[in-house]
Amino acid sequence: MPRIAYVNGRYVRHADAAVHIEDRGYQFADGVYEVCEISGGFIMDMTRHLDRLDRSLRELKIDWPLHRRALEFVMREVVRRNGVRDGLVYLQVTRGVAPRDHAFPPPGIRPALVVTAKRVAPHIAAMRAESGVKVITVPENRWERVDIKTVGLLPNVLAKQKAREEGAAEAWFVDNEGFVTEGSSTNAWIVTADGKLVTRPAELGILRGVTRTTLMDVAAKLNLDVQERAFLVEEAKGAREAFITSATSVVTPVVEIDGQTVANGRPGSVALSLRQAFFDVAEKLPAC
Repeated sequence: MPRIAYVNGRYVRHADAAVHIEDRGYQFADGVYEVCEISGGFIMDMTRHLDRLDRSLRELKIDWPLHRRALEFVMREVVRRNGVRDGLVYLQVTRGVAPRDHAFPPPGIRPALVVTAKRVAPHIAAMRAESGVKVITVPENRWERVDIKTVGLLPNVLAKQKAREEGAAEAWFVDNEGFVTEGSSTNAWIVTADGKLVTRPAELGILRGVTRTTLMDVAAKLNLDVQERAFLVEEAKGAREAFITSATSVVTPVVEIDGQTVANGRPGSVALSLRQAFFDVAEKLPAC
């Protein structure tokens, strides 16, 4: 079965999908995106993902490319046409196609929309969770509005590449005071000695991850306390546990930071229990 993508009103072969060279996402990274996990034929937390998309669009003054209900239909149809039961559905909205100019194009330019879906074997993420992953730290060098989920991800790309070159799965950005902000594609968490979950506040300086938000609900179900505060790299290294969260990784334990073992170097029970309970709490909407 060939992969199918949705591009500006048309379902096309993935291999033939294309956008105009003057699409502002290509020219200026003038666009936003969302990624939803598909698990067992269900799209996870779609409502929260589309709520965040709405916020990102409003912050950049980009109109919705379709009515929200229509976009939900397109997402499901792309998933259906690709036969994805476990994987990801990706959607990207840019300000549209217009002659290159830094200022916004004149009224009437329609936002551009691309939706794709792909299969991902669920056992891969499960294996990473069972063994835990390594992270490195890098200096925070991104613009201040990382709370908007834009396609302008070059610092994240460079951080992720540096992590891979050093044999790690993720890179955590660290601000000028030594506090962890977030990962290149994940939110960062630690578990204190007394079992409290700690993650940086999402009002400023990090993306309000959808999985992060849902995990707050999971923690409440498990009677775990959550503290939203900054934590130093050294506190993370000395923590009882550390882990990362994202739509693509759900909850993944961190067993090493900058070459230093976290606790006993094995995935912790808190992170694993959060991961196990996640799918019982997260919103699950039929993918097609």
